[in-house]
Amino acid sequence: MHPQPSDQTSIWPSAPRPAPRSLAERPLKEWPLRERPIERLYDVGAAALSDAELLAAVLGATSITNPMALAGELLTHGGLLGLQRLSIEEIAALPGMTRIRAAQIKAALDVGRRLVLANVDNRPQIRSPADVAQLLMIEMGHLDQEHLRVVLLDTKNRVRAPWMCA
Repeated sequence: MHPQPSDQTSIWPSAPRPAPRSLAERPLKEWPLRERPIERLYDVGAAALSDAELLAAVLGATSITNPMALAGELLTHGGLLGLQRLSIEEIAALPGMTRIRAAQIKAALDVGRRLVLANVDNRPQIRSPADVAQLLMIEMGHLDQEHLRVVLLDTKNRVRAPWMCA
């Protein structure tokens, strides 16, 4: 008869196994295809993605960094609004960032801002000071310093154009 190995000893010598890594710790190429931000964007649409997933899709993948981990780190600086408030130089100085990636982020954030402001055909009508505040908050919410703005209205209190006073 052969002795039976106990639970604590093995008859096969083996190297210690590394602990399994989470997706956030793995390079993007090791992720299941359906879990990658760009694939999810195609599969479920932008509205279903988190801010981190959308930001990771803008950043793209490299062999050095995991865009989801980098996006999560970037969002710790106040979310998307916090990133909007940072200068391009401040973003580029963050760990894992490059000048190109900082430019991609600033460009994407500004495209979104311009899209909201480009509502030319449907000019808002001002009924109260809160309407003006809501209108200008999109454009001025990221500014570090106060600016004086004048909003020109037509005879029906529809916005013609916001002007910045120098």
